[in-house]
Amino acid sequence: MNSMKRIVLLSATDRPSSKALEIAGYLKKKFEQTGTSPEIVSLEEYPLELVAGGRYGADIPEVAAFNERVINADGVVFIVPEYNGSFPGILKMFIDYLPFPEAFQNLPLAFVGEAAGAFGALRAVEHLQQICGYRNALMFPERVFIQRVNQNFDKDSGIADAKANEFLDSMIRNFSDFVSEYRHTELV
Repeated sequence: MNSMKRIVLLSATDRPSSKALEIAGYLKKKFEQTGTSPEIVSLEEYPLELVAGGRYGADIPEVAAFNERVINADGVVFIVPEYNGSFPGILKMFIDYLPFPEAFQNLPLAFVGEAAGAFGALRAVEHLQQICGYRNALMFPERVFIQRVNQNFDKDSGIADAKANEFLDSMIRNFSDFVSEYRHTELV
């Protein structure tokens, strides 16, 4: 197996100039230090207009091309903002248009939650993990939650809280190893 792992950092919102996208940029620099090949994919670029009106089952090449960028990765890190007590609707739409059931089958996933509130998108990440578990993903157990993201995160220096930064560094280092261990295995 190629030792250079391709990790997708999925900014899970279509909001322009989002904190999730800033966090993805910061994580990209951190992942590059682990010998991975990180790529940022933003749901801002998702071809939503092509799926409007419920085109389930239709052959939509632009949607398939977008999806392939994610599902062909060795591992995916979801950077998830909290919107109204859950994750953004665009993320659910993206998942709904992935090939079923195979899209997340044995795909290592990690989660970073971010929110303006005190819980750092804990609820949003847990909702998303329920869906990803249903889709047979390999969920990495170390999650990171960035609370009060507007005050506690800077795109150049990272998370202001030292303990949260420790969690983030551990997640990055250990997720890279997790991907190496599990990505191309068939689990029973």
